[in-house]
Amino acid sequence: MTNVLSSKKNLIAVVALLSVGAAWGGAFVLMKDAINQQPFFDFLAIRFTLATVLMIVIRPRVFTKMSRKTLTRGGILGLILGAAYMSQTAGLLLTSAAITGFITGLYVVFTPFLAWLIFKERVSKRVMVGALLATVGLALISIQGWSVEINHLWVVLSAVLFAAHIVGLGRWSPGSDVYAMTVVQLAVTAALCWIGALPDGYQPPPNGDVWWAVIYTVVFATAFAFLVQTWAQSVMDSSRVAIILTSEVVFTAIIAVAVGQESLALKVVIGGGMLVSAMLVVEWPSKK
Repeated sequence: MTNVLSSKKNLIAVVALLSVGAAWGGAFVLMKDAINQQPFFDFLAIRFTLATVLMIVIRPRVFTKMSRKTLTRGGILGLILGAAYMSQTAGLLLTSAAITGFITGLYVVFTPFLAWLIFKERVSKRVMVGALLATVGLALISIQGWSVEINHLWVVLSAVLFAAHIVGLGRWSPGSDVYAMTVVQLAVTAALCWIGALPDGYQPPPNGDVWWAVIYTVVFATAFAFLVQTWAQSVMDSSRVAIILTSEVVFTAIIAVAVGQESLALKVVIGGGMLVSAMLVVEWPSKK
């Protein structure tokens, strides 16, 4: 009976994480226009601030669940997440979006490595094969040309930080209050983003389209997404989570094509197929 319940929880976690990938894919398409009209740091600052406020309004008693352990662990994870977004932003300013997208997606490789390096977690052959397939798929979807530049190191750093966030969340989520842990992470991330936004003066969203992008990312790509991820990592190991979350790239491509932002090239179809294959390799039921 316990195994059946565990299997159902894992299935729900997979579906929930795929919905996060879809939410992030839609957010990326909306943000492409929004961040051309509002500075990136300013967009992130208002996004994470409103997401934090939304979660507190929905459940104001969340403060009663914030133990010292939750504040400490959530604070550390929030610092890592905020630093990841900030270093990714620095990379976006210095290199192309295609290269940035691919290098950031390398968290799928860094996650099992960090889990082994920091916590000595065993990495199965299925996860390693899935990580390799996902990396090749990400490359096919994202790369339009390649050149090695020192500026890419900012994006490599963000990929390592996103992987560290996934690994830390996988270690600290079990046994924690998921809602409280999520609120603390978002609040700390918001604070870090304001550090980037305030020096040159905060610029609010200039029009309704940008406000729509803000609202969408606040509700679906931030509050909902990180709440789901925090819960999912209480029942699923970090390496599997990282591979499933790469579905974001597939959803981004599908949505971008649907709204006319991108054309559907053959290599995108092949790359998307490899990402789906990576998830199937990792999640396909075994004899156990």
